[in-house]
Amino acid sequence: MGKWLLSSLAVLGLISPAFAGLKTQTVEYKEGNTVLEGYLAYDDSFQGKRPGVLVVHEWTGLGNYAKSRADKLAQLGYVAFAADIYGKGVRPTAVEDCMKTSGIYYKDRGLFRKRVNAGLAQLSSNELVDTSRLAAIGYCFGGTAVLELARSGAPVKGVVSFHGGLESPTPADAKNIKGKVLVCQGGADTFTLSQVPGFEKEMKDAGVDYKIITYEGAQHSFTNPEAKGQLKGALYNEKADKGSWKAMKAFFETIFKP
Repeated sequence: MGKWLLSSLAVLGLISPAFAGLKTQTVEYKEGNTVLEGYLAYDDSFQGKRPGVLVVHEWTGLGNYAKSRADKLAQLGYVAFAADIYGKGVRPTAVEDCMKTSGIYYKDRGLFRKRVNAGLAQLSSNELVDTSRLAAIGYCFGGTAVLELARSGAPVKGVVSFHGGLESPTPADAKNIKGKVLVCQGGADTFTLSQVPGFEKEMKDAGVDYKIITYEGAQHSFTNPEAKGQLKGALYNEKADKGSWKAMKAFFETIFKP
């Protein structure tokens, strides 16, 4: 089916605009000898090179939630790549397994940085990506991941952490941050709220351009509709979800200005 015909059918309402523009694919790539399996999304109704945004998953590994966020970013005109930190097929579900798997990376920040940088490299290799305009977003575990990406000195214009872990065993590494940092924080997040003062000191000491937006009453995982209290302290909050997404879009408009 030709592109002209697709566009015509979409205008006539015979196919959905999403089918006409949104393109997605599973992408296998590597970090060292470890095989990873990410997810690429872009909208081919946009022309030419465009900014690239890396998306990093929660502690359950790459799944539908992170992929849905990549789709939304693609529809905004970005090339989005949802990275795989754990490795192909490693998708824990039970809380104990999630804690064990995510703990590997919290304890080994060097490995953590290698995995998230591998995702950024994969995104950067896409011919549609303007490599001078890169950013990363992450959720919970992924929020920590994108902060580690920034602390590693990666060439990103900015990173956004949504209800992510903020602590760093090497706060002096913040001096390596090249772009801006936005943290979207739940005001009732019992998992991460206590980490805010230390994080602010880390950013200030390093002279980083950062901003923290706190959403009153929002608990951990406030952006994920699947968070329904199964894990105590983790609950979806529609107002905070929409507000933080709006803040992210405004942030990108700022950092991606020509």
